[in-house]
Amino acid sequence: MKDITINKQELSDNGFTVIENVYSARELQDILAAVNSADTSKETFRKTTDLFAIRQFLKEVPAVFDLIFTDGLRKLVKEMMGERFFVVKSIYFDKPEASNWYVPYHQDLTISVDRKLQLENFGPWTTKQNQFAVQPPTSLLENITTIRIHLDDTNENNGALRVIPRSHLKKIYRPENINWETETKTICRVQQGGIMLMKPLTLHSSSRTTNNKKRRVIHIEFSDRELPSELQWAERINLN
Repeated sequence: MKDITINKQELSDNGFTVIENVYSARELQDILAAVNSADTSKETFRKTTDLFAIRQFLKEVPAVFDLIFTDGLRKLVKEMMGERFFVVKSIYFDKPEASNWYVPYHQDLTISVDRKLQLENFGPWTTKQNQFAVQPPTSLLENITTIRIHLDDTNENNGALRVIPRSHLKKIYRPENINWETETKTICRVQQGGIMLMKPLTLHSSSRTTNNKKRRVIHIEFSDRELPSELQWAERINLN
C-alpha cells in the first residue's frame, strides 16, 4: 500500500478522499459472487427497479467479510483511522443501469443501534425494516469514517457522489442553507476496485444514471467510540 499521508490530510481537511487500486478484478469477482448467491428474501434486502440494497450487509452475507477485509484493507483502516476502529454499519448498494434514483444533498446523521429508548442528546429516531436508527451527538458523528468500496467504474454519468468540500467542518449543515456563492462541489470519480473515504457530515448527493452502466458500492462505517451503556451498535464487528 502506498504512503497515504496525503489521503489522511485530504480526509481531515475536505471530508473525503479517493484511493485507487485497493482491490483486484479477481477479488471483486469473488465479492460479487458471494452477493449473488445470497438469500434476497429477508427484510434487510430492498429491491426495486431503481435500487437493490442490503442493510446489515456483513451480517446478512457473511461470506463477503474475509473477501472485503483483506490484509490491504485492514492495513489501510489502521493507517487512516487508528488501531481501535471497528465496523458500526454496512450496506450494499446496487444502482441498476437504467436507474432514475436521485439523492439530493444531505449529511449522514444517524447511526444504527439495537433498540429505541429515551436517552439525552439522542434523537430523533427512525425505524426502517425493523432496524433502529437515531441521530447521536455531533461529536460522535465527527468520529465516524465511511469507506465506500467501488465494484464498478463510477463517474458523473452513473451516480458518482457529488460532495461539498469542507462542509463536514460546519457541524449540522442543512441542505436548504447551502450558499452556492461560497461553496463548490466536487464529483468523486472512482475506478473499479478503488475506495472513497468520507466523513458522514460531508454534504453529498447522487445523480441519476445516464450512461446505462451499473454502480455497485459497499458502504462501511467505522468508529472507535462506545455508546452509553443502555445502547449498543446494531452491527458492531471488531477487526482484531
